[in-house]
Amino acid sequence: MGIQSISGAMEKYVMPVADKMGNECHLRAIRDAFVSLLPITFIGGMGAVISSAPSVETAGTGFTLGWAKFVADNSMIFSWINALTLGAMSLYICIGIIHFLCKSRKVESFLPILLGVFGFLMLTVEPLVLGWDGKTAEISFMDGKGLVPAMLIAIVTADLYCYMVKRELGKIKLPDTVPASLSDVFASIVPGAILMGIYILVFAVMNKMGTTLPKLIYHAISPSLTAVDNVGFTIIITLMVHIFWFFGIHDAALAGVLAPIRDGNLSLNAAAHAAGQALPSIFTTPFWVYFVVIGGCGSVLALAVLLSMSKSKQLKTIGRMGILPAFFNISEPIIFGLPLMLNPIFFIPFLSTSILNGTIAFLAMKLGLIGKSFAMLSWQMPSVIGAFFSTMDWKAPVLIIVLIVLDGIFYFPFFKIYEKKMVEMEQGEISD
Repeated sequence: MGIQSISGAMEKYVMPVADKMGNECHLRAIRDAFVSLLPITFIGGMGAVISSAPSVETAGTGFTLGWAKFVADNSMIFSWINALTLGAMSLYICIGIIHFLCKSRKVESFLPILLGVFGFLMLTVEPLVLGWDGKTAEISFMDGKGLVPAMLIAIVTADLYCYMVKRELGKIKLPDTVPASLSDVFASIVPGAILMGIYILVFAVMNKMGTTLPKLIYHAISPSLTAVDNVGFTIIITLMVHIFWFFGIHDAALAGVLAPIRDGNLSLNAAAHAAGQALPSIFTTPFWVYFVVIGGCGSVLALAVLLSMSKSKQLKTIGRMGILPAFFNISEPIIFGLPLMLNPIFFIPFLSTSILNGTIAFLAMKLGLIGKSFAMLSWQMPSVIGAFFSTMDWKAPVLIIVLIVLDGIFYFPFFKIYEKKMVEMEQGEISD
């Protein structure tokens, strides 16, 4: 089967499905909510990095000793930063999903966000002591462990609220002289009361059962979460993303599914790191960004280096234009400029290099050769830098350099074939 027939089949059968996934309102809202969380995850990542002072038990320089003392003296501050950034990810995701779902339906999001926050706190936070002199609650499920209930609460809140408001359920007719904002508040009384009643009822049931909604869901799906954190899942999901990209389908179509897994695992690792415990997960957002897709999807950084030294003027220009973006994990100039998309010569390395990176990095972390990631600073941070700060392990950037070299070796024979073709075309144009 030729590349054209495969392309035709992808366009006929896969593109419609991908378009539906990318445009489905709930998946799009989930994707946009996770993307919008970047400032919070950045600050949380910075706090995690600063609090990761090197061990000075046996020896240390003046700088490392001062760093360790600073962290020890301010451990409560760093712990609280973690608790309210990555440790509260589920709350922010709940708010974001409600906002984007209401926005897509042209409904004001402020009141449903308040209702969603009420539902989230009611069902996710577990009260321990509720006295007049103080209140104590368990908030550990506000991190990545609470993402599933947070998404369910957000979707239920937004969907039911928008449904009831658009059908004017319980709407109270007020005189025209009443401000529109006040009319909206009165119009939301019945929808709000229904939603709050649902959440109170669910809490009462969970409380009588001696559990909470997140605990119930987390215990039910924990085997599935463990199942996806393995090298097989890494290979399969990397292959899927790159097949989509090869046929011009942006990986945003899969973001609504992938983001909760990657960011949820990152939140768990950040919490474990802050508590001084072993990190439980490997497949996290920084693992994907810094270790798997080095230079962006297709792991094109190594290819950009090869292109910038090409004998072909066209390829050299593309390489020099694309190498800086690729250094900052932006692969589109190479993917669309070379192009890699629908280019049969590069089909094998385009799919294989990121799979190679992910497999080697996963096994290295699994075997304890390098540390697991616990901090996400920026999608555009160069992999060699991001790998260090996400793990605080000096061996991580060494692995990235090794992977870039391996990517270059894998791309090289295919690059030479394409270069020869382009040089012949350029010489033909000159002779004409």
